[in-house]
Amino acid sequence: MPGMTHEVRAGDQVLLLSPDGKTYLLGLVPGGSFGTHHGNLRHDEIVGKGFGHAVKTSLGHRYLILEPTLEDRMMKVKRLTQIIYPKDAALILLKTGLGSGMRVIECGAGSGSSSMAIANALAPNGKLYVYDRQERFLENARANLDRAGLGGMVEYRLRDVTQGFDEKNVDAVLLDLPSPWEGVAPARRALRGGGRLASLSPTYNQIEKMVTALDEAGFVLIETLELFIRHILVREGKTRPFERVIGHTGFLTFARLALDRFYSSELEEVREPVSASIAVEEEEPSGSL
Repeated sequence: MPGMTHEVRAGDQVLLLSPDGKTYLLGLVPGGSFGTHHGNLRHDEIVGKGFGHAVKTSLGHRYLILEPTLEDRMMKVKRLTQIIYPKDAALILLKTGLGSGMRVIECGAGSGSSSMAIANALAPNGKLYVYDRQERFLENARANLDRAGLGGMVEYRLRDVTQGFDEKNVDAVLLDLPSPWEGVAPARRALRGGGRLASLSPTYNQIEKMVTALDEAGFVLIETLELFIRHILVREGKTRPFERVIGHTGFLTFARLALDRFYSSELEEVREPVSASIAVEEEEPSGSL
């Protein structure tokens, strides 16, 4: 019905907005308490309220109760490693075309932020297989995904990428590794024809080796890019960019698996970005009168 608000229940996650603009992701537990610099908040006083409403702390300060988005959950995971930021994860989902029912391998569990984005895209009928050679990273990712309610979408494998993957004919592979080129051959064996590969690397020498390995392994439509976000401080008469910018978070490399080669890499010393070639094609007139 119009105007109805979702009622918060015990076990839900909520995003609390403080009077000074800070946000906190909180899982509600019966009898629980959350301490802030504005006083304590009792979980039981939040349960039963609707999103968008406020709750008072023990010192009388009002905190707004908001429904957390996927981005909120990704940014507030418990971190043991650097995370894949939502801006990069969003493009990975778009470029790999992930959707419900697909099967995906992610190698390099990190802190589970990208796993959240992928599992959410694959729900409710897909499956994500997360590989890592360190058990503590797998366990931290598992805990973060469970808190986000996405744990049932994921299976975990304790293994180094050089030992290969168990799954075959998967739709996509994501590599977040110090040496991602070591994952190219295992990914090729695991992917279906036309399957997509995405990789995140922080340095130029890594992407040089990665693109070479992809080309030699028969991948096509290889492209590498990076994304920047600049927030704007909007105030009447004095709007300007924020001083702080989320800059370099990593280079993204994308490719698709071709089962048959139809060109030689020696003929393509300069490879145009895929997006650039598409733009040129769109600009060409279909005909003249």
